[in-house]
Amino acid sequence: MSRHILHVATNISHFDNPAHPTGLWLSELTHAWDVFAARGYEQRIVSPRGGKVPLDPRALKWPMRDTSSRAWLADPAKMALLSVTACPADINPQDYDAIYFTGGHGVMWDFPNSEGLQVITRAVWEKGGIVSAVCHGYCGLLNTRLEDGSFLVSGRTITGFSWTEERLAGVSGEIPYNAEAEVKARKALYEKALLPFMSHVVADGKLVTGQNPFSARATAGKVASLLGRL
Repeated sequence: MSRHILHVATNISHFDNPAHPTGLWLSELTHAWDVFAARGYEQRIVSPRGGKVPLDPRALKWPMRDTSSRAWLADPAKMALLSVTACPADINPQDYDAIYFTGGHGVMWDFPNSEGLQVITRAVWEKGGIVSAVCHGYCGLLNTRLEDGSFLVSGRTITGFSWTEERLAGVSGEIPYNAEAEVKARKALYEKALLPFMSHVVADGKLVTGQNPFSARATAGKVASLLGRL
């Protein structure tokens, strides 16, 4: 039976300072896409507003511009997928077995308060699907509440881009909030790798999260493993 994966990507192209570009961290999409494609899964991309997904230029430089990213950039059909993404209203959550939130700093602005994404996420979760995120993608889970009114992340173990990593990346003074602190404020049980920028994946039942860009492939692998048991 073919599985269906919904990837979520940002529409935001810059920090509050327009001179500081951001967008999707491409490898966080491509690494997962490769994992799912190898298993024959059907995949689609949605964004908060639909339409174009910008790319973070930092992710297009060595060493982040790896084989997977280069292959995507060289494929006109793949690049076209980032120009015509669906909006939440286009999506029937019942069609998807898993949702996967990609990162890049842009998501900090448009993921948390997207009611459309929250509706989809809640529906996927409550029908028994997998909810997953990598790096800043967990910002898309901050304000998602379940039918009983509780936060989806409350009481669940989770990871995502850490405050230490924000400081080391040199952007802690430009981002709108501390995502690690915000997820903890929602009573999530946040954990991270001993060293920053190391691959780290946490699975708490049907919730799968990866800490940073180097965790994308392993995060997708864990999602695929769980889907194999459903």
